[in-house]
Amino acid sequence: MQSNELSSSSLLDDSIQQDEEYEIESESTPSKQRSYTISEPSTNPTTRKKGKKKRTISVNLSATKYDIVKEVTLERFGMTQSKDEDLSSFLFWCDTALPAERVAEFKPYQRVNHFPGMGEICRKDSLARNLQKMVKDLPDDYGFFPRTWILPAEYNSYQSYCRDLKKRKKTKTFICKPSNGAMGNGISLTRNSENVPWNENYVIQEYMEKPLLIDGLKFDLRIYVLVTSCDPLRIFLFDDGLVRLSTQPYTVPSDHNMRYPFRSIKFLNVWLKENGYSVVELWNNIADVIIKTIIAAQPHLLHIYRTCRGNSLGTSISSCFEILGFDVILDRKLRPWLLEVNRSPSFGTDGKIDYDIKSRLITDTLRLINIKLSDRRKGLAAQKAEVRKRLLRPTQRSRKEKTDKEKKKDLIERRMENLRDRLNQIRVQNAREEYENKNLGGFRRIYPTEDLKVNEKYESMIDVAHKVILAGSGIINKDGCTSLKYLQEEEILDMLEQCEMEIDSDKNQGSRNLKPLSSMPSSQIERDVNNTSQNANKSITPDSSNLINKQDKPKLVRTAKKPNPPYLSKACAIDDDYIRAAIKQREEELTNRTFAALNEMKIKFPGKSDDEAKVILQSLQDNWKFHKPRVASYWLVKLDTVKRKKVIDIVKTNIGSVLQYIWRSPDIDNLRLNRIFNRVFNRLLWSHGQGLWNCFSSIGNSWEIIFNKSTENISTVEMNCCRRIVQLCRDCLLIVYQFACEAKLAADTTAQHPPNRATISTYSTWQPSQSETKILLYLFFQRFPVSE
Repeated sequence: MQSNELSSSSLLDDSIQQDEEYEIESESTPSKQRSYTISEPSTNPTTRKKGKKKRTISVNLSATKYDIVKEVTLERFGMTQSKDEDLSSFLFWCDTALPAERVAEFKPYQRVNHFPGMGEICRKDSLARNLQKMVKDLPDDYGFFPRTWILPAEYNSYQSYCRDLKKRKKTKTFICKPSNGAMGNGISLTRNSENVPWNENYVIQEYMEKPLLIDGLKFDLRIYVLVTSCDPLRIFLFDDGLVRLSTQPYTVPSDHNMRYPFRSIKFLNVWLKENGYSVVELWNNIADVIIKTIIAAQPHLLHIYRTCRGNSLGTSISSCFEILGFDVILDRKLRPWLLEVNRSPSFGTDGKIDYDIKSRLITDTLRLINIKLSDRRKGLAAQKAEVRKRLLRPTQRSRKEKTDKEKKKDLIERRMENLRDRLNQIRVQNAREEYENKNLGGFRRIYPTEDLKVNEKYESMIDVAHKVILAGSGIINKDGCTSLKYLQEEEILDMLEQCEMEIDSDKNQGSRNLKPLSSMPSSQIERDVNNTSQNANKSITPDSSNLINKQDKPKLVRTAKKPNPPYLSKACAIDDDYIRAAIKQREEELTNRTFAALNEMKIKFPGKSDDEAKVILQSLQDNWKFHKPRVASYWLVKLDTVKRKKVIDIVKTNIGSVLQYIWRSPDIDNLRLNRIFNRVFNRLLWSHGQGLWNCFSSIGNSWEIIFNKSTENISTVEMNCCRRIVQLCRDCLLIVYQFACEAKLAADTTAQHPPNRATISTYSTWQPSQSETKILLYLFFQRFPVSE
């Protein structure tokens, strides 16, 4: 097995080495060709130098019959048509879908204009079957297609429905379509159910008898939709399409007028505006129908694509894209109804309108999918890296042979790998969106949208589709790591920083037996709520043993759904809007009280009063020019990662106790305010303590960038709470520094060494020992009223 992989690796080396001899001259655009210039190899004087060789993007057009495709690719984009048997082309344009086995053979840089598995909505029977499954779980969202029967499986159900109509003395018209038909072949209308064959593969739908008419003519819409990726799903709606008008005035179907299905082309939007219809509302409704239809096929689409292209999941290039033709009809209330979806819409150009629309459609599609010559080099390099990763992967020892520390390290490294993969996906997605926004042309991205609430609605539909469509198929869920799905870039960076801190902490503990820092107070406050309510001014003394022997694991949890606060645990027979308003009001009230409690907190110096501690802080600030380099040396140089974390834990753990007391919640990990505070604490420990040290300089508010780049809305009170926390951490560091200086001075005095200026200048370099007096530093705050 290794010999095969080594041979493939060597082949990739040769291929990449040959490809890197080319130098990019220009990008591929409709107005400017892209070409590569080959560099001249070193030769002896008798060898004739080779001329420059230009290379362009190659396209295989052997499977298409449309001249407009050839014109756009070859003339407007300057691509080169490859031979019919050439399988190394960058782009394959086919009029019919390729089998999944052929798509699986594609190199990472190659593209094809069809997705394997798109037949789940492009075959009439599959479309009806998937929409019927979705309508059972989401009846309010999937009511945009006519009532449908799939023959022969549902023949008895269809006959039963027709018999019920006869009993009520009603008559309806039905349209019969072949399950796998195209181009209107085999379609007929009927009002007599006995004329429908029971053993044929047909789809029967109720015929819309009250459609919207243009000047008395019936019409339907051909809407063009581009799907550039299914992992993740990205859908674009073209701003132009075809309105196919009949050539005869519309009349209610009867036995004498069901033989003339003629069609023509016109524009629609101008007519709608002139007649007082809302064009924006119509196209928003059509976009909603399109998204929900593709969602019904997304489970199969994603599963088949990952099966075929599992080797390209690490790249940012989707090997497939597809232009779909949605046939939609409007009723008199301007409500869109889906008729069918075509995966190979006709690109014939019989008239000028056809040519203008379809040429612009193909041009904007090729510009949006962004085929580049560098894709070949990058794709092969990624494939080569994957081969090397497999070859150089160390042998895995049995889990039973590993120690607890090794198991913990492996777990952290796997989590860091997942976080880095997710971070790379987010950055690739951001770069892709930036390119798309500049090169949309006539397209409009309808999914994902810029509205987070709308995206959440469609994502919930995708989850339902994976449960309903794939029920009983044995296919696993779409995502293997959904816990990282909703994390933002800055949150992932914070979690990576935490993982690195844990690894550094384990290394330090393994390399030497760390002495507990005597200037570090406890991370746990022992509080008796009943005693506190009776004695409001009683001081709270922390227990210092817990922090020395135990470190709290940083924990960032992102849940798909925010849990209800503890005070709303009882069921209430109230409408949802009222409950949401009550929750929001209560959270604002508790946040304000948290801010008031933070303002009452003080850093208390052991053995000194609050006024004396305040004087010490003021003295340090007044002589900051003298103390600044010493505090910097103490914080950034002399304290290691573990001890810096302990300084921050002085504030962090006590604030956690305050949150438990105010919010009446024993588990504060799910509180939004606590998650915001954790981001601030992580930022202060950023870059080995540089985050907190920046708070002493002119850029003291640099930590606020974690919220400026975030999509999460932070209220004014929450931001003030964060500022107060930063101030407490600053004061805590200064008190710890001053206590270290005084402890060193006391030790020198006891040893009968009179202090001088040289001795004082080295106080910041002192490291306390185990036997020295431990600090009793804690956060003191006065009792504040808490209403039940």
